[in-house]
Amino acid sequence: MKTWNEEGKSPKIIFAGDRDLSVWVLEYLIKNGIKPLALLISDEKNETHAQELVTLCHHLDKSRILVGEQVRTKECEKLIDELKPDFIICIHFPYIIPKRLLEIPKHGVVNLHPAYLPYNRGWHTPTWAIWEKTVYGATLHFMSENVDEGDIIHQKQIEILPNDTADTLYVRVKKLELDVFKEACPSLMSGSYTRKPQETDKGNTHKKTGIESIQRINLDECIKAEDLIRRIRALTTNNIKESAYFEDCGKLYRIQISITEDK
Repeated sequence: MKTWNEEGKSPKIIFAGDRDLSVWVLEYLIKNGIKPLALLISDEKNETHAQELVTLCHHLDKSRILVGEQVRTKECEKLIDELKPDFIICIHFPYIIPKRLLEIPKHGVVNLHPAYLPYNRGWHTPTWAIWEKTVYGATLHFMSENVDEGDIIHQKQIEILPNDTADTLYVRVKKLELDVFKEACPSLMSGSYTRKPQETDKGNTHKKTGIESIQRINLDECIKAEDLIRRIRALTTNNIKESAYFEDCGKLYRIQISITEDK
């Protein structure tokens, strides 16, 4: 990996993340000599891999590890101001970065998003890509005040297979996200990256609660088999509460699907 400048100094970064992908990315950065100056992690309610990130950052004292909504505090703002980072790198960090923090790093806040922007900004990207038949992939981009609308650094597409559910597609796109980050990282670290503005009038955006509008299946509704199967595929995630459902005799029944290709 190229270094930040001719003197061989590495860029100063702050890392914010959760989920297994964030662990993979942080391992990659540390392996290449990029150690965070501070770490932002999820709280106990939201975290899945926070402790793995803390373990990887054993070089940091507790004052440089901020948890959950601390990202919105003056304490966090003061720390980041003092550290003067070149970048904040966000990997599946489930908190909105305040506008003031977006303005502090010299080169900006970088985010890795499981979608081919400008399509599927926001939440539940594999679900909407399957249901709405949009192009899908992974994008590394700069954060802006509007969610997932910042300039694109690098992105790649992935094919949605006929037997993909939202869950299987998400597993596959995480691997693509890691590839996208690795491919773009040398240009970030050397300062030779480019920025491609998004066409914000194109694409689509979905809120976290948006899937509620497509979850309920009316048993009296006439629907094409292809549409019904695609809908159930789109709502088959790793969370049964996000699944399609129908109601009968006052009871609610949830549906998930598994599709096997006959070879």
